[in-house]
Amino acid sequence: MNSAREAMDLVVAGVSVLAAEEVALGEALGRVLAEDVDSPLTVPARTNSAMDGFAVRSGDVRGAANGAPHRLRVLEEVRAGAVPTRPIGAGEATRVFTGAPLPDGADGVIRQEDTSFDGAVVSVLDDRDAGRNVRFAGEDLKRGARVLDTGTPLGPAHIGVLASIARARVRVRRCARVGILASGDEIADLDEADAILAGRKTASSNSYTLDGLIRLAGAIPVPLGIAADTPASVREKMERGIASCDLIVSTAGVSVGEYDYIRSVLEELGCRMVVTKVRMRPGSPTSFGIVRGVPWVGLPGNPVSTMVCFELFVRPAVRKMQGHTLLHRRTVRAVTDEPLQTPGRLTHFLRAVARETADGWRARLTGPQGSGILTSMTKANALLIVPEEVEELPAESEVKALLLDDSRTLTAEPPV
Repeated sequence: MNSAREAMDLVVAGVSVLAAEEVALGEALGRVLAEDVDSPLTVPARTNSAMDGFAVRSGDVRGAANGAPHRLRVLEEVRAGAVPTRPIGAGEATRVFTGAPLPDGADGVIRQEDTSFDGAVVSVLDDRDAGRNVRFAGEDLKRGARVLDTGTPLGPAHIGVLASIARARVRVRRCARVGILASGDEIADLDEADAILAGRKTASSNSYTLDGLIRLAGAIPVPLGIAADTPASVREKMERGIASCDLIVSTAGVSVGEYDYIRSVLEELGCRMVVTKVRMRPGSPTSFGIVRGVPWVGLPGNPVSTMVCFELFVRPAVRKMQGHTLLHRRTVRAVTDEPLQTPGRLTHFLRAVARETADGWRARLTGPQGSGILTSMTKANALLIVPEEVEELPAESEVKALLLDDSRTLTAEPPV
């Protein structure tokens, strides 16, 4: 039996980074770059104005004030996208708009609000912009400079930078196709709502939970259906997953029950078992293996166990497959509001609400910790990690808290 940390390491080590593919830039958000990108051009290409106003020589406007304006002859008007035709000399100016290239000789732009313009002559009423409001050629990127490195996760700013250098397509790591296999004669999909509502069947909630978790991890869920409690049914769906998926995640059927066939079928298919049990709660039956080159993670059937084990084992594996190097959610040290008790001997992951205070993080349990209480996960934004050698912690103890969703730490207070 592996510790939780050993199992995490084995699962992550057992998956490989997926191949690269070229996609349109508009499809690259959230993907991981699979090539170094150098700039084919200088950005901005020319020194240009950061304001609507008048391009001037600083020496011509210093000392200008509302009561003592400096008058300059305006040579021409240049809009963004146009090119100046005349350099400016002593006592001259060019009317420019934001983004317009500066004429030779200019070293600053006086904002329009600080001027009075009669169509031929501009009166500068304030010298605060002398030598300012200029965007210099190449201040963002120089031709040939490294823009982004291989392995960079692409956010909105990265996409914008790639667009600024005219990259319509980019090479990124492929999204993982993750098969979802449920099992059990008692499980039904939502097209059997009548049977579920009558209590004759149990909804396959895990399939929908996993679908959401996989999408949030940036991967593609591949429904493999619900396997009946027969080796033939399990084998048919597992073989379909092996043929079409980069990773297979199953729920239930990995324990030692008389009708738990997933593990035995996998062994018949030549699966190399790497993890068969983990010293943790919830999620002790979690298993991991490689079948015909495809990694498989077997999660317990209890819905809370499914979610907890996905966060600990599947999500990091998926992130590695998709080229990420930061695989795990962050942890913080939190002080408990209440005493915690566990049976010991296992690492416990307790559902909790963590909150950041002026004195640090604090946490309280969501309530009963039964692994079938899925509603507890809707309340939780963290898992409190109680080491396997600890059976009891008094209130005000410090524990490690795994933050499940940092968006839960948002505040209603505006930043300014």
